Amino acid sequence: MTSSNICQTLQDGLGALFVCVDQGDYCRVRTPFLYPDGDNIDLFCRVDGNTTTITDLAETTGWLRMQSLSTRRSPNQNRLIEDVCQTHGVEFYRGMLQARCHPDDDLSNVLTRVAQAALRVSDLWFTLRHQAAGQSVAGEVAEYLTERRLQYEPAKRLAGRSQQVWYVDFHVRADRRSSLVKVLNTGSRAAAHRITDHVVATWYDLNHHAVGPEGLQFVSLFDDTIDVWSDEDFRRVEDLSKIARWSRPDEFISILTESV
Repeated sequence: MTSSNICQTLQDGLGALFVCVDQGDYCRVRTPFLYPDGDNIDLFCRVDGNTTTITDLAETTGWLRMQSLSTRRSPNQNRLIEDVCQTHGVEFYRGMLQARCHPDDDLSNVLTRVAQAALRVSDLWFTLRHQAAGQSVAGEVAEYLTERRLQYEPAKRLAGRSQQVWYVDFHVRADRRSSLVKVLNTGSRAAAHRITDHVVATWYDLNHHAVGPEGLQFVSLFDDTIDVWSDEDFRRVEDLSKIARWSRPDEFISILTESV
């Protein structure tokens, strides 16, 4: 097989659903499969001797990375990607999904396998976003704190003035001061008010930790990527803590690192 007849072979096997054009060393194939944001999944074919390699040139993992604040894939994401590749008979190499088509193979079938793998990998965004919401967001926050080289202790237990034990998501130690961080996260408007009540109670009972030369700063980090919070929720928590929004991660870091 040569590069000149790849497009004709694909057209014969896949019909008008796939659009193929020559692009330098590759033939670019626009598939009917879509990323979750509606963009088409494109694949690239390159001839190496008697073998044709079909690859996404890492566009799928690049898309997935753009949906997260983290610059690295989590171990769980890597495991899920490997599972997808094993299921569809696709190789995962340097962030690329790819497969070889040998002379006796059906090129259209191999290309469809890679396209299906790309679709499944992009759908991991839905899987990860709809896991236990608090754990998912807290994990993203932990990765972000690590990337910004901030020391932290997760799942901190502290006794309040009432002797009740409260859990905060992070105890962060910056150069100038330390902070306790509560992550407020839910996909339900009905639950948002109850979560706010719990955070208000937490900060009120722990306020003795905020006094003294090493007093801790209280930070309420709202996951505002889902529009469930009311102005009242922000106002009530703001009386007892600094407000941060997960949609503005740089401001969150500034709050943690600012001087007293």
